[in-house]
Amino acid sequence: MSKIAEILKSHKKMFVPFITAGDPDLETTKKLILAMEEAGATIIELGIPFSDPMAEGPVIQEADIRALNAGTTTDKVFDMIKEVRKETDIPLVFLTYANPIFHYGTDKFYARCAEAGVDGTIVPDVPYEERGELEMACEKYGVDRITMIAPTSEDRIQKIARDAKGYVYIVSSLGVTGVRSEITTDIGTIYKKIREVTDTPAAVGFGISTPAQAAEMARLSDGAIVGSAIVKMIAEYGRDCVEPVKEYVKKMADAVNGSN
Repeated sequence: MSKIAEILKSHKKMFVPFITAGDPDLETTKKLILAMEEAGATIIELGIPFSDPMAEGPVIQEADIRALNAGTTTDKVFDMIKEVRKETDIPLVFLTYANPIFHYGTDKFYARCAEAGVDGTIVPDVPYEERGELEMACEKYGVDRITMIAPTSEDRIQKIARDAKGYVYIVSSLGVTGVRSEITTDIGTIYKKIREVTDTPAAVGFGISTPAQAAEMARLSDGAIVGSAIVKMIAEYGRDCVEPVKEYVKKMADAVNGSN
C-alpha cells in the first residue's frame, strides 16, 4: 500500500494545499511544507516551476516565473525534498507537466522521486489514453499516478477512475486554475460515478478559496484541494508568508474536517 493510500485510510476527509516550489525561494518552500502539515494538511502538492504551465491561471503562472527567476531547477527541488524528508513524512505530490519530465528523462525523473520521497505525480497535459510511459515509470518506482477528472470527462469518468492510485483529483470547473466566486459543476454526480468503480478517495480542486467552499466540496466528495488562494498569499507576503499561510490552511483544514 502506498503512503498516500495508507494516510487516507485514517482520514475521513482530506485537505490538500498546493504551492509552487521555489516561490519565493526553496528555503521558504521547506518552511511552508512543515507549517502546512502542522496546520492540518493531509497531503501537499508541489508545482515544479515551468515556463508554459497550460492548466494554470495567471496567479500560478506568475509564481512559476518568480521561482524560475530565483534559480529554481528540478534538481534543486528534489534536493529540497530530501532535506525536508528529515523532518516530515507527510505525503508530497508533484504537479508538473510532460515537458519537464520528458526533458529530464522519464525513468530518471521517477527514480529521483522515489529517492527523494515524492509519493505521487499529477501531469495534467498527458491524456488518459497516452499515460503508458508515465504509468510504467510510476509502477516501477512506487509513485502514485494521480488522475484528474474534469466536467468534460463525462462517459470517460469511470474508465479514468477505475485504475486511479492515491486519490482522484476532481476538477471543479472548466478553464485554468484560479479563485472562483461560485462553483456550479455537479460535483455530486461526478463523485457518485467515481464511487461506483473505485474506493480511491476523490477530492475537488480548481477555484476553492473560502472555508465555506472547502466545506461544501468536502461534503460532496472526500476533500478539497486549494492552490491559487495560497499562492496569492505567498505573492503578497514573500518570505514572510509562512505564518499567514499556516493560519489560512488551518481554517481551511478545519472547515473540511468539520464537513462530515
